[in-house]
Amino acid sequence: MSSPLRLGIAGLGTVGIGVVKIVQKHADLLGKRSGREITITAVSARDQRKNRDADLSSYRWESDPMAVATADDVDVYVELIGGDSGIAKDSIEAALRSGKDVITANKALLATHGQELAELSESLGRLIRFEAAVAGGIPIIKAMTEAMAGNSVNRVMGVMNGTCNYILTRMESAGLPYEAVFEEARQLGYLEADPTLDVGGIDASHKLAILSSIAFGTQVNFNAVEIEGIERVSIDDIRRAADMGYRIKLLGVAQMTARGLEQRMSPCLVPADSPLGQLAGGTNMVVVEGDSVGQIVLRGAGAGEGPTASAVISDIVDVARGVRLPMFGQPAGTLTPAKAARTAVPAAYYMRLELQDKPGALAKVASVLGDAGISIDRMRQYGQHSDTSVPVLVVTHRTTPDAIDYAVEALPKTGVLVGEPVELRIEEV
Repeated sequence: MSSPLRLGIAGLGTVGIGVVKIVQKHADLLGKRSGREITITAVSARDQRKNRDADLSSYRWESDPMAVATADDVDVYVELIGGDSGIAKDSIEAALRSGKDVITANKALLATHGQELAELSESLGRLIRFEAAVAGGIPIIKAMTEAMAGNSVNRVMGVMNGTCNYILTRMESAGLPYEAVFEEARQLGYLEADPTLDVGGIDASHKLAILSSIAFGTQVNFNAVEIEGIERVSIDDIRRAADMGYRIKLLGVAQMTARGLEQRMSPCLVPADSPLGQLAGGTNMVVVEGDSVGQIVLRGAGAGEGPTASAVISDIVDVARGVRLPMFGQPAGTLTPAKAARTAVPAAYYMRLELQDKPGALAKVASVLGDAGISIDRMRQYGQHSDTSVPVLVVTHRTTPDAIDYAVEALPKTGVLVGEPVELRIEEV
């Protein structure tokens, strides 16, 4: 057996401790599967006195992650600090320049600086692996860079934030409003310190940007992702969608078109009997469509100590085996800057309107939709919300996002709406 592969771990939160536990628990198994012993020599975190439910006594403690990143007795630097810049980025760069390979779970950093880091690592002959950065325990990076290497990818889509999926499915199952389930998720510790990273769609969009780069051979461009969170989704929307055989999901979709690369993260309606529609709780799902293989669906835990640490370990084992692949599936110099394109693919749309209860209101709505070139598939009026207004649900035939935008801007000018209209795309999956 070859000499041991020596790890230095910076960041001993949930995932970092999970990695330590797997290395300790499965030392013999990892050695047999990788062909060499895998050991930990140094660790780093903010507070050495914190109880982390793991025995760290045999590892050298460093208060500064840079000391781990540049240590002579570390072969692989495992960055689990987080953050899109600062010490996470600086320590990764230092590790690469010190001749180390890097493993990270840092989606924000990769979505922001992925191209820069890929170019640096390749120029130094080092690796950056990041299976744990997208969809937790789901091996989506390996599937796309290796198993689907012979495919031209047509579309990538999925539910990539377990917290949002928990909130939306909990609203439906318990009949609770968004605000109540949001607070429940906070109490359970499901939300980031800044909740907008979750419910605002930012966390999931980081992941989508990374997958887009791999799928279409483009430079990561997080800033080009169209992002809408789930804050506008109400319990009424959940119920009305269910009435029509749909469920609402925060869905990321990326596809290359003649106009450029479309990347969007937004709440959408999907068929309730589809794999995405049946996805419940904090589970993630990624769907990849290739020209040769067809549609592949990967489902699993999107976060948590065990699943995410398992993904980190898979990268460690690959390094130990000597597997050396370009960061995004092809050399960084061949990744092209993608022209960002706003979504233009036609789709049906769900629209929820609160109308004044007076004659001619529906006719004005129909007139605006007709002027926008939007054909109505279904229109349904529900019981009164008050003595003066009624909720109305419209489902359109396939139309363009531009037409929907025109209608959303024009409808309030009719003078018959109470509040703002809510529109959600109905995605074909």
